[in-house]
Amino acid sequence: MNLFEKIFNYQILSRLEDSGAFMVTSHERTWLKTMLEHPAAADAFTADTLAKLHAALGQDQRMDTSLHLLERARSRQPQVYHPLLRPLRRYIMDKAGIRITYEVKNGRVYEEQSGLPFRLEYSMVKQEWYLLWYHTRHRALMSTRLKNIHAAAPEALDPAAADRMLSRLGTSLEARKREVCIEIVRSYNEELSRILYSFSSFEKQVEYDAENDTYRVRVTLNGDEMEYLLSKLRFLGKRVRVTEGDYLKRRMLESSAKALERYGASAREEDIPSSQHEAVSAAKIQ
Repeated sequence: MNLFEKIFNYQILSRLEDSGAFMVTSHERTWLKTMLEHPAAADAFTADTLAKLHAALGQDQRMDTSLHLLERARSRQPQVYHPLLRPLRRYIMDKAGIRITYEVKNGRVYEEQSGLPFRLEYSMVKQEWYLLWYHTRHRALMSTRLKNIHAAAPEALDPAAADRMLSRLGTSLEARKREVCIEIVRSYNEELSRILYSFSSFEKQVEYDAENDTYRVRVTLNGDEMEYLLSKLRFLGKRVRVTEGDYLKRRMLESSAKALERYGASAREEDIPSSQHEAVSAAKIQ
């Protein structure tokens, strides 16, 4: 195993993150300068921020993609950036109330609803932005797609009332969280960087057992994100195994059983020796 890779990617980067430092390579600076020339950059950043970025990257070369990248035909993808992202982020930072007009699934539109924005979340599965907000009239946590929001404007809100709502929202969201533990099979430690990258979109904590030379990843997520995590585990296959999290264990066993049945093998739980449960649960779904 490349010892330097392990130390560099886990220990050094985690310490830099804890100290608030951010390391940027020359390749990343070149990529950023190229991306800032995209028309969407003018909408994603304020004029002052865009000017500062251009000034900071003044000495860097632009990436020449004409000779290296070829875009093939693909299905239409939704735009990641949304015009409401910037104002909503500002309202959240200022703990300001909002007057929101939004549409629900059946096409009905609710106009001028009072609330408090709490968090912006991006769904990796649906590739859409969501606004989590507190409906002051119904006293309920709401999750609304940004594309379904017709209008959102700031509204005066008492700071004490905002703090009470935020506290209530935080408690509600904590109750929705689940924690699972994923162990990296020791023979695949050399692929640590790749494996951790697969979990980059989740809130996680990495633990290292020096005595057994084993890494464990504790992932904290909402219940509705389990299926997305499951797809990552299927992709990683035998490189990882779930040690805590009954739902994921059961789903991995079901998936493995279906894969084995496809090739004429039996994978009923009562027929599998306990020593082989681990291998079956980690079978790679092609």
